[in-house]
Amino acid sequence: MIDANMIVNCTVYKKGKKLREIGLDEISDVLQEGGTFVWLGLLEPNVELMAKIKEEFNLHELAVEDAYAAHQRPKIEEYGDTLFVVLHTAQLVGGEIQFGETHIMTGPRFVVTVRHGASRSYAKVREHCEMLPERLGRGPGFVLYAIMDFVVDNYRPIMDDLEAKFSQFEAQLFDPAANTGQAYLQELYQLKRQLIRLRSAASPLLDVCTQILRFHEGLITKDGKAYFRDIYDHVVRFIDTGDRLREMVESAVQINLAQVTIHQNEIVQTLAGWGAILAIPTMIFSLYGMNFAHMPGLDWRWSFPLVLGGIITGCSLLWRRLRRAGWL
Repeated sequence: MIDANMIVNCTVYKKGKKLREIGLDEISDVLQEGGTFVWLGLLEPNVELMAKIKEEFNLHELAVEDAYAAHQRPKIEEYGDTLFVVLHTAQLVGGEIQFGETHIMTGPRFVVTVRHGASRSYAKVREHCEMLPERLGRGPGFVLYAIMDFVVDNYRPIMDDLEAKFSQFEAQLFDPAANTGQAYLQELYQLKRQLIRLRSAASPLLDVCTQILRFHEGLITKDGKAYFRDIYDHVVRFIDTGDRLREMVESAVQINLAQVTIHQNEIVQTLAGWGAILAIPTMIFSLYGMNFAHMPGLDWRWSFPLVLGGIITGCSLLWRRLRRAGWL
């Protein structure tokens, strides 16, 4: 059974202008009209809906199968005159990063978007395209660009948020009063994992843009190539920023571990210093604690004060020297 909530929008355009919204049964008839193309948006479709879409757009079964199944890697594939693109989306929700997928099937006369998981609505993209009839008149290629550009633009606020978080971690790193223990390292590790996840989502777009520019000139006009090159540049800058931030996170982890090691060495030095001081009275007391009947100085009245004074003097001199050396 096809749920109406799975169909976000199904609109026919001609010469860059919106004609009307249509039902699924009208798609094949509309595609027979000259100069029109259909833009269909789906959200978590079921098998019945995907079978209907396959029939109306005459799609390849492998493209339909991949579009229905989530957890696809970002990629671009060609099925006849249909281009199948998988994008990984990302958005901030309550300070947390949520990832989703968008599968795009683009043909000469249609664009079908299939959203899975956490993915923003493309209503704003549609509105923006409809405000630019000259560009929208170039056909499905411009819609593909607009969706890809929207996905890439949504990466930027996430990177800004991660940079702000790292700035806080960096300030704590050199703050003696801050707690940079195990919880701190766990947060840094989580930040690194998020950066790696974002890179795995964004980096395949470089290959997607390259293939579109080189091998799919029929889909985009000569002027339209500049837009995909712009996406390519944005992705490159995003990846470079993420790589630099990841290197800084790794450096922060190493610095934190070095600080822990230094602190442990300081503790060991302090314990060793006090151990050396305590070794003086321990040695003397153990010597005089032996059960011998005849020992030098046992019968002398000043022997105890002299030994005690010697212990205090020796300990004091050693304490002073260790103090100057920074061990205590």
